[in-house]
Amino acid sequence: MKTPLEVLNSFRAHDYTLHDAFMSRAEAGPERPFLTCRDRQWSWGAFGEKSDRIARALMAKGIRKGDRVALCARNSDYHALLLFALARIGAVIVPVNPEFGPNEVHYILNHAEVSAVAASADTLKTVQEASAKLSHRHWIALLDEAHEALPSLDALSNAPEAARGDFPAVSADDTCVIIYTSGTTGFPKGVMHSQRVFVTTGEVSVERLNLQPDDRAMIVLPMFHINALFYSLSGVLASGSQALILPAFSASTFWQSAADYGATWVKIIEAIGTILKERPRSEFRPDHKIRIIYGPRQHVIPTFRNEFKIADITGGFGMGQIPRVTVIPLSGPEKQATMGKIGRHPDPNREWAQCRIVDDAGNDLPDGETGEFWVKTPNIMQGYFRDPEMTKASFSGDWFMTGDLVRRDADGYYYFVSRKKDIIRRRGENIAGAEIDRIIAAHPAVHEVAAIGVPSELGEEEILVAIVLKPGHTLTPAEVRDWCRERLAALKIPRFVVFVDEIPHTATHKIAKAMLKKDETLVGRADDAQAGKAKTAAKPGE
Repeated sequence: MKTPLEVLNSFRAHDYTLHDAFMSRAEAGPERPFLTCRDRQWSWGAFGEKSDRIARALMAKGIRKGDRVALCARNSDYHALLLFALARIGAVIVPVNPEFGPNEVHYILNHAEVSAVAASADTLKTVQEASAKLSHRHWIALLDEAHEALPSLDALSNAPEAARGDFPAVSADDTCVIIYTSGTTGFPKGVMHSQRVFVTTGEVSVERLNLQPDDRAMIVLPMFHINALFYSLSGVLASGSQALILPAFSASTFWQSAADYGATWVKIIEAIGTILKERPRSEFRPDHKIRIIYGPRQHVIPTFRNEFKIADITGGFGMGQIPRVTVIPLSGPEKQATMGKIGRHPDPNREWAQCRIVDDAGNDLPDGETGEFWVKTPNIMQGYFRDPEMTKASFSGDWFMTGDLVRRDADGYYYFVSRKKDIIRRRGENIAGAEIDRIIAAHPAVHEVAAIGVPSELGEEEILVAIVLKPGHTLTPAEVRDWCRERLAALKIPRFVVFVDEIPHTATHKIAKAMLKKDETLVGRADDAQAGKAKTAAKPGE
């Protein structure tokens, strides 16, 4: 087995653009398998040719360097094809959650000022409804499906003009992706990343997971998210290996897919680990070849190690803004519920992350004390798209302020304590409590509302909303969820709804969600959508 640095050095040097990094691997064996999705298989050579044809087709349609193109679809090889095609011309992919409703999709398309939108057949209606409200010029294309009125990327790439055209000069510091993530204001923020950061993230993945050119990554997480797009796909790129892209995570077929494909590593989230632990053992395939799983938490590790026979189990910390910061070393020591230690690049001469734990005044705290986690790293976002004020507010000098409360032990291991920001972590996604607050507060019967995260059986969080009604009004939990369902993605619909006489406030009259979370009776008093309870809210004062 090669060392991480030997893996990187087995390919020629490149300029840290996606295209040149890709070609440095493709040249080592263009016939080698690169990517499989559904019934389509791409070699390194064929994928490179296809992405170049898509790039030329996009240029023929007017896409230029710096333009943004959205993709709203479930996991597909077109996430990778469009990413590399757009990077080839210095344009930017904007992945959109396919579960979003028209209003949420519209916000992203409008805010990103996209020049085009690529959609799958099952998201086309939503995309069309969302894009109908846009005031700027744009066009819509399907992926590979036929449609009488719309072009498809597949058809465009097969047209004669897709074989001609010169590509513009592209830099490693050109933006290649904007990932929209929840912000504490309730409106998604467009996190911009350069081509250099994408490529470098993959190199660090080689170090963290000891990836080899003959590895096979199984991608089960959604590709609109940094977990799959950056952590998994970039790792495949850097190691010169291959990927299997599944349309979505399926608990019942997870082990079957892993065995059939010969997967050697997979990135999951905490909830998936819990789900797999609880699944019938009849679904398990002992002939699987997975040696590394990244992401399960401590309570499932014994099952994965002893029953599922996974040799290496690891995890770490990163954010959409700062990928790949800390890592749990494969060599141990094994510690409970840790974020791991500061990671490193395979090249020991390359600068990597620095971390601090600080108090509210920005003063460093000693080991054992809890404070906000600050990070300085070369692998950092370029900023929030069209939001210089929020970008500035996220930094103290060169240090990114994560909004997470963390402590460090004497061995340099970090431990997550809680979130300082108003963010709920559900099913691997960051959800802004303020967004849910804003939507529910618009209901004519609601006086005040606070959405918070409460512990989930899957190890992450569920959404609970506490609501104060206006005098003389009534509302049921079902009506609250219906109101949300019409305006929010399914992931953001609250599981728990509780009606209260008042919500605690700070001295400056802001809702004190931290105080609300300390009320251990809330969940027990709430209507639980998964329990089938049917509680009707009483009028205030009754």
